[in-house]
Formats: sequence, structure tokens, C-alpha cells
Amino acid sequence: MDMVRCACVTFLLLCSLSLFAQQVKPEATEDWSFKPPIVTPGKKGHPPSDAIVLFAAEKDLDKWEHLDSSAVKWKAKGRTLTIVPKTKDIRTRQAFGNIQLHIEWRTPDPKEDKGRNDSGNSGVLFMGLYELQIYETYQYASRLYYNGQAGSIYKQYAPMVNACLPPKAWQIFDAVFEAPVFNPDQTLKTPAYITVFHNGILILHHVPVKGPMVYAGYPKYEYHAAKLPLVLQEHNSRVSFRNIWVREL
Repeated sequence: MDMVRCACVTFLLLCSLSLFAQQVKPEATEDWSFKPPIVTPGKKGHPPSDAIVLFAAEKDLDKWEHLDSSAVKWKAKGRTLTIVPKTKDIRTRQAFGNIQLHIEWRTPDPKEDKGRNDSGNSGVLFMGLYELQIYETYQYASRLYYNGQAGSIYKQYAPMVNACLPPKAWQIFDAVFEAPVFNPDQTLKTPAYITVFHNGILILHHVPVKGPMVYAGYPKYEYHAAKLPLVLQEHNSRVSFRNIWVREL
């Protein structure tokens, strides 16, 4: 009898669920509250329609400055921007928080950096603080700690895979950066997060950034503005850049 009762209860439950499902009209689960804006995708390497172009040609150099606010001393020629060693970092004049970033970069002939620990060394610092490393680490030709190779969050996370191309080849970072959020008392509420595709391959997936980049010691968050400039690092190597754009999120 217990088995019969159990079967009957199960049958009645299934009937009730079926009846409930029939009573829910299709429009009850339709969301009309937010109409996504139209964004036209870019074609043949061009940015999407809502992108903020940071460098596409020499004329865009005025969108950047050195950290002391002086004019950029890096070499801009055509569609390419190349680091001039010893001239120091540059930053965008515009400040950003949450962004999607597209940046193409190329390390020089290793012979240029021979004898130095700066082989293709540069980096993208979100908000001028949180570094996505650029380095010549094609098939680990340069001996370097893994959380310092290309695609790492410097001294924090190694990339899941090494997707580097050979020196002098153009490479691509597509990244989504979520800025940290601070409480009213300036303590940390949520850390920064980053997702990165390197040459179309996922290498970092929503990793929580531990704090600003530090060379020695351990990173620690300190309160800062919700938006800050994007920085490109100069580290004694003639790394080149092109086709840099962001989308504010």
C-alpha cells in the first residue's frame, strides 16, 4: 500500500506542476525593462562603433602624456607607436574605470635587448596600478618567473597558457577589467577583476587582482579614485603598439 500511495502522490505532484506550467503565460517571463543599445562591430581590425580610440595613427598622440604631464617622446610613425628607451611611461589623458581593452603589441628583435633583463619588457597598467605584463616569452626563450611572463598579472598570476608569438610579430590582448570598489570609509569592498584573451586564447579568467603592481613585497590595496588613466610602461625595450581602443563598461 505504501508503494501505491507514493506512486499516487508522485502522479498528483507531476500533474500539479504541469498545470502550474500551463497557467504561466509566455509573456510572464519576457523582459521588456531594458533595451540593449545598438553597437556596430568593427570590420577588418577596426574598433566597434562605441569604442574610444586611444591610438590608431600619429594624430592620436595628443591623447597621451608622460606621467609628469609633458608631451609624449615615444616615436609615432603611421599606425605604430614605439617606445623610446629612457623616456619613461606614458598615460592616457582620459581616466577610466571598468573597460574592455583591445591593444596590439610587438616586441623587437631580441638582439636589441641582448645582455639585459628587459627582453621585450613593457606592460599595460589599468588605472596606472594593475599590470598586465608584456614580455618576449615565445616558447620560453627568455628565462623568467612565470608570473612575470607575457600575459601575467605581474607577480600575481601566471597565464593559464603561453600564447606568445615570435618576436617582431604583432600580438593582441583583449581584456575586460573591472575596477576595485571601495566602501565609504575607504576600505576595500571588492577587488579588481580581469579576464584576458591573448591572440584569441583565454589566458586569465575573471581573476581577482591582489592589489597594485609591486616589484618587491606583496600587493596591498589603497583607496583611489573610481577612474584613473591607463598607463603603458617604458622598460628599456623598443616595444611597439598599434590599434589601441577601449569600451567603457
